[in-house]
Parts: sequence; structure tokens; C-alpha cells
Amino acid sequence: MLCIAVAPESRRLGKVDLFNAAPQCDLIEFRLDRLGKEPDLKEMMEGISKPLLVSCRRREDGGNWDGSEEERLIQLRTAIICGPAYIELELDVADQVPRFGNTKRVVSYTSLNKPLTNLEPIIERAIAAKADVVKFVGPTPTLDAAWPLLATISKKRNIPVVGMGLGKPGVMFSLLGLKYGAPWIYAALERGLEAHEGQATVTDLEEIYHYKDIGPQTRFVAVAGFGPAESAAVRLLNAGFASQKLNIRCLQLELGVSDKINQMLDVLNINVLLGNPEFCERALNLATEIEEAARKAQYADVVVKQPDGWNAYNVAWKSVLRVIEHALGAKTPEDRPLDRRSVFVIGAGGMARSVAVGVQKRKGLLSVTAADDGEAQRLAQATGARYVPLANMYDTLCDVVIIAEAQAQSGVVGGASGPGVKLNPAFLRPNMYVTDLTNPIGDTELLREARERGCKIVPPPQIFGAHISTVFKTITGKDLQPELVEQALGQL
Repeated sequence: MLCIAVAPESRRLGKVDLFNAAPQCDLIEFRLDRLGKEPDLKEMMEGISKPLLVSCRRREDGGNWDGSEEERLIQLRTAIICGPAYIELELDVADQVPRFGNTKRVVSYTSLNKPLTNLEPIIERAIAAKADVVKFVGPTPTLDAAWPLLATISKKRNIPVVGMGLGKPGVMFSLLGLKYGAPWIYAALERGLEAHEGQATVTDLEEIYHYKDIGPQTRFVAVAGFGPAESAAVRLLNAGFASQKLNIRCLQLELGVSDKINQMLDVLNINVLLGNPEFCERALNLATEIEEAARKAQYADVVVKQPDGWNAYNVAWKSVLRVIEHALGAKTPEDRPLDRRSVFVIGAGGMARSVAVGVQKRKGLLSVTAADDGEAQRLAQATGARYVPLANMYDTLCDVVIIAEAQAQSGVVGGASGPGVKLNPAFLRPNMYVTDLTNPIGDTELLREARERGCKIVPPPQIFGAHISTVFKTITGKDLQPELVEQALGQL
């Protein structure tokens, strides 16, 4: 079931919110903590087609109640008499509100600032407090921090458990709850009405995750990160899975620095992980087998569980160079227009190394530079490239420019470390082929400058679409429909 929480400020708005929420969910949480006066709950429930869960949240539990505790408990006791489907009671006060009629008791435990740990004793206390459902709410900044709660909701037990993770990573609990049979999951009615910052809306669950098709047999693909590019990748991959009726969905995770990621992914039955730029360099630590391109670049953007363990792959370079080669006139996959062409890679981080290894494979004449001359020298030595000191880059002539390190004044956003390259646009000359990988789903100031100077732009979103298509085929063995890619790129 899908539960939408409404927290109106007046009786009139409360009735409106209930009517608006009812067609879009299976259960409505009606919060009393923002109402100035005690509502006539019986009247509020009339005409509402979906069952209600009544709660009244204290501020320490993320609510807005500003009256006394005794007044709050009176409201909860009064609400039970009206016969809602559920009443939510905090663990520390559950024994002060007796069971009444057919209303079921949701006994909740909330920790707003500290990740939840050691949950089994709390479940036992909730059962002793006559809980019909146990609910946990806590911060979920990383997979490691969220793990106790994830492990709890994924475990089969006699009493149902509901989890709500705070922040964007909280969507993990919604998707995993669907798979593991949680009695309901939570979503906001619309943007601006979230129960907590970053909460997914009903529209998000429908349009991004296609949540109604998720069930016990659904296979999840882990996607590291919640940035714009990762979210766009999730939307496109899920659209492909849904259109081809594949029981696969993406599960976005913030992986953090845990050394137990392998074990956690195994418990969640996840056998594919897509890394974001911040994680791709660490992804090698997960793998027992590393393909040559990933080993040379020390960069893996896809990690797959095989019978022999986790295998790491570097596929980013293929997508980058395939689109560049098409722009250079390649008609078939066998064409190699980069052969003997001069290619200048700016940057020495993971993406730069990935592309440099690819250019080497394609027999391009590779030159590299970076904000850190030492890193650029090491990359040049590893790939057989010509090293160009940053101060001399303006004397370098080239056919193709691949920017893989953000400009210093823009901040570092492309996966490279260090202060970034301060690139004078005078470096850009007409007829150069230029792409900027620091923003894979949009334009950049540098590309706009290159366009004005007569350069031939290789649009990063095209590379992004090609990369997601490659990932989709790696996961499914099927081709991602071009029209879905075009539609997704049109929305970026």
C-alpha cells in the first residue's frame, strides 16, 4: 500500500487534502499536530474512500505540536473513538493510550539526528505495547548508516515493520518495502508537502520508479548517488525496464565509505552496481576480477556479481568515444576515425583516465594536461601519452578536446580532485571537436564559448544517452529503445 501524509492547518484545508490524497493512495496519514483546534474527526472521515491513519507528531519526532503532552494524548484517545483504521503512538507513550474498537496500533520510534541502531529490542518493546505495526523513522545519509533499518525491513518476522528514511536516500525504504512486503510505504502528495526534506512524491514513485510493478521478485540495480546525472540515469533505465516489461528497477544508494558494501549488496540480492564519478575509483575495491580497461584507468563505472565474485568494468570510455567517432564521420562500429588524430584530454581524475585509456585503444595521438602537473605526468606515463604542462596547453594543436576536469572558477563537479583547470577560452579554435564531461546532462559555460568560437560541439547529453544505452544492454542483453533515449534527452 501507498500512504500519503497530510498535515493541514485548518479543518477546511484538511478536508480538501483528504479528498486530493484519496485517489492517489491506499492509506492516508492524517496529522493533527498542525491544526489549531481539535477537529471533528468523524466528520472529516465522512466521504473519504480510503482508510485513515491518525497521528499527532511532537516536534522532537519531526512534527509541529506546540501544546502540552496531556492535550496531545487526549486528542489521540479521542481520535481512536472515531474508529480510524490506524492510530500512531510513540513507543514511550503507547501504554498511555488503550486499544479501542477495531483501530490498529502503529507504535513508532523516531531518531531525527542519529542513525538507528540495535532495533530488535525496540521491536520487542513495541510488541509488548500491543503494536500491530512497528514503525521506524531515522536519518539515512549513507547505506552504512541506513543498514540496520534496511536489514530490519527486509527480514521476515511475525509483526509488520515500516521504515521511513529521512532525506533523499529514504526512497530506498519505499522501494525495498515494496519488495519485502512492508504493509505500506510513504510518499508526499506533491512537491512542497513533503513530510521531510527530500521525500519522494507520488509522481516521483510513478514516473521515475514505476513503483506499482515492484514486488517480491523484482531485481534491483544499485545506482550510487543522488545527483542530477544519477537521477536522470535512474529515470531512463527504469523507463526502459518498464517498457520492455522487465522486472528490474534501479535503487539509488548513497554508498559512503563502508568496507562492508559487498555484504550489504548480497543481503539485498543486488548483483549490479553503477558507480557515479565519486565512487568509480573506489569501486575497484569491491571486485575480485577487474577487466583490463578498468585496471589501466583505475576506474570502474559498472560492477557485476558473477559466479566468481564481483567483476569491475570500465564502459564509460566506449560511450564517450563512440559519440565522438560518430561526429568525426564513423559509419560503422569498425570505423576508427580517431586513428592518428590528435586528442587532448584535460584532467587526470577517474573519467579522464577512462577516456585516455580508450583513446589509446583507438590509436589516437593522445596529449594530457591537468591542474596537478604530477597527476598529468603519471597519466601520460600510464597511457603512453604526451604530457603537456598546464602552462603550455595554449601552444598545443589538436583535433579533439575532451574536458574531464571542471574549470577552477566553477568548482570541481566532474569527478576530478584538486582545484580544477582555469581554461582561457582563447585555447579554443574553429573546427576543433569539443566536449565537456563535467556536466553529462547539460551545457556548460565552456561549451557555449566553444560554440561561439566556431568549434564543433559533441553534446554531453548524447554521450550520456549512449552510455545509459550501453549500461542497459549490459544489464539486460537488450537494446534500449532510441525513442526513450530521445525523449529523456529532450527533458534534460
